[in-house]
Amino acid sequence: MGNWLLAAFATLVFAFLMLPLLVVFPISFSSASYLQFPPPGFSLQWYERYFGDPDWIDSTIRSFQIAALCTALSMSLGVPLSFLLVRSRRRGIWLLDRLAAAPIIVPTIILSIGLYSVFAKLQLIGAWYGIAVAHTVLALPFVVILVGAGLRGFDESQEQAAIGLGASWPTAIWRITLPQLRPSLISAGFLAFISSFDELVVAMFLSGAEKTLPKKMFDNIMMEIDPTIAAVSVTQILLVAVCLGLTTLFGKGALATTMSR
Repeated sequence: MGNWLLAAFATLVFAFLMLPLLVVFPISFSSASYLQFPPPGFSLQWYERYFGDPDWIDSTIRSFQIAALCTALSMSLGVPLSFLLVRSRRRGIWLLDRLAAAPIIVPTIILSIGLYSVFAKLQLIGAWYGIAVAHTVLALPFVVILVGAGLRGFDESQEQAAIGLGASWPTAIWRITLPQLRPSLISAGFLAFISSFDELVVAMFLSGAEKTLPKKMFDNIMMEIDPTIAAVSVTQILLVAVCLGLTTLFGKGALATTMSR
């Protein structure tokens, strides 16, 4: 009985969260010249306006650049940090673990103010790579948590066996450990990408005139609301759905390969 109630409650919560999509998707294909639901007709005019507007496209490309660099940085830093946190037996390692998770706990607005004061001194306000570095701070905890969870479930004796057979420690990590952590690595990478691509608060402080896509959407809502914002929102939703689908697809494939070994 308890499982049925939990399933029913989860279904209701999911339906409640998905209800806005029933409005956003039709409006993005509306033939009206303003936000109107239900739409009077079908048209692709708002997608044409989005893809034909250099400001929207520049913001979109900038967000992709920032998210790609953020993913590379967070994975480069997060994976070694996960090994250190899981494998190290030194005193005080718990403090580093708490510091790594701090960006999830600290409100984003406070973190943004702190980053702004630092980046202003470094003259990085408005630089897209500066925003990527700031987003890395936010994405790093997700990488550490996901990769760390994979490491805790990994049988370390396989790594030790490879070393015993003559492999160096880096080779054992590269050939034995990382392939079996592939589901965690893929999930962490996509989550870091999504968290950067959709991030708004930090971008509001650091982007300056070089707007990211979420900042451009926010300004569009504040200045002039038209169905273009619905078309952009649908595009973002589809991108996130594709990332989640790829995470599931490659994660399952990697897990099946690992189990078959």
